[in-house]
Amino acid sequence: MGMTTSDVHGRDLRYFLAVAEELHFTRAAERLYVSQPALSKQIRALERQLGAPLFDRDRRGVALTPVGTALLPHARAALAAWEEGREAVRRAREAADGTLVVGMSTSPGRGGLLPAIRSRFTEAHPGARLKLRQVAWDDPTAGLADGGSDVAFVWLPLAGADRFRWVVVAAEPRLVALPATHPLAARESLDFADLLDEPFLALPDGVPELRDHWLALDARGGRPPVIGAEIGGVDETYEALVGGLGVCLVAAGNAPLLAREGVVVRPVHGLTPSHLVLAWRADDTRPLVRGYARAAAEVGLREA
Repeated sequence: MGMTTSDVHGRDLRYFLAVAEELHFTRAAERLYVSQPALSKQIRALERQLGAPLFDRDRRGVALTPVGTALLPHARAALAAWEEGREAVRRAREAADGTLVVGMSTSPGRGGLLPAIRSRFTEAHPGARLKLRQVAWDDPTAGLADGGSDVAFVWLPLAGADRFRWVVVAAEPRLVALPATHPLAARESLDFADLLDEPFLALPDGVPELRDHWLALDARGGRPPVIGAEIGGVDETYEALVGGLGVCLVAAGNAPLLAREGVVVRPVHGLTPSHLVLAWRADDTRPLVRGYARAAAEVGLREA
């Protein structure tokens, strides 16, 4: 019985891969956002097409058969190749219609920084379109590393710094955000020494350089920080502050994001400033990228 490759779709391979990695149909279905019966049916259809079972299912659980084990690396490679293809198509489309994707993890705000850069940039590149992209805090490059962003507003220090170039758009003091009920909140300003034993809110440990910077490791004289909780976004940080899980450092320009009911922000002596930069990949020489960087540098200089 012959089989053509066109019978097997990307979806079939994605489903197979999820079950092979989880070795659990319910967990795999949750990961794929499909119902478990739909997933089981799809896997059975794939097994029929391939003419062999891919999984052994018994009371103890799910295991790959030798045929499933043989398929696994090829399923991974096929899906990775398809992802690369989709990424290449996206880049080609955006290059064709002159779109520049600007990544950021929190809006740069700062008194109209974005509109000011935009107007300078569009003056020089009237046909270009800008697309803003919000990226989660667990990617310190705000999409530059995986190619999802062409340029990005990020904080120094930048992981893999040799792969990127940047211009500084803002140098700002690091302030401290505290629950309004905290004993130190009554003071007008603090010394970092007063905060050494406080529990701090920390970024995910997948971003060690930035995590260390916002825990001010450089100012602790070798004393390890106390971690109260991990934070992955603005709202989570605000909730952790209000909940009394810890204090956290924040750049002056981001202070308004946290200084809401139940949280106060105070100046801290004894810390170096933080630097917000516009970064791009070192090997990316496209005119639009250079043009946006130039506009950012000019606006940054004017603000400084």
